[in-house]
Amino acid sequence: MVYFTSDLHLGHPGIIKIKQRPFSSVQEMNEFLIKNYNSVVRKTDKVYLLGDLCHYLPVEQASRMIAQLNGRKILIRGNHDKKYEPQLFEEIHDFATASFQGTCFVMMHYPMLAWPKERKGSIQLHGHLHESREYNLLNREHGILRYDVGVDANQFYPVSVNQIVHFFFGDKESVGEPSPDKQKGRKKLTPGKPPGIRQV
Repeated sequence: MVYFTSDLHLGHPGIIKIKQRPFSSVQEMNEFLIKNYNSVVRKTDKVYLLGDLCHYLPVEQASRMIAQLNGRKILIRGNHDKKYEPQLFEEIHDFATASFQGTCFVMMHYPMLAWPKERKGSIQLHGHLHESREYNLLNREHGILRYDVGVDANQFYPVSVNQIVHFFFGDKESVGEPSPDKQKGRKKLTPGKPPGIRQV
């Protein structure tokens, strides 16, 4: 399985107050996020980490925490990411694209107003905004194939490629085009006027 997540902010006490995360301490938050992550991601799964894994931690301590996370990790760097131990990741990028069964995913830490193959049904994945689930729902309502994979928007869990495709297309059995008997009546999503994007 392929998963995506971002903006864990492990080690960052301030994010609890800034985003009103339901934790009494940074230690409780760290343990909760790591437990949630490992409850769905197996060691053999591929995970795209779209930035800001840790904040306000020395590199050595941050690397030890990242090492606790399951999966074959690919890092898409965010604005708070430091030079973690490179052996923790299979790849490290600032921007990446990947296709799964015919669907293109465009990944960056930051949200994009335009992205490769957007008119051909590609999905742009990002973090950074620390939005709630309402942001993703609003994008879908406006027909915009852009999704915040951050933990704040996904109940503090990673989200799978199948979950994202189902979120936008619903009637797809797997990533890629639906079976011929399901083509009829499928709602088409295309880029449209974006909801407001704000930074935190």
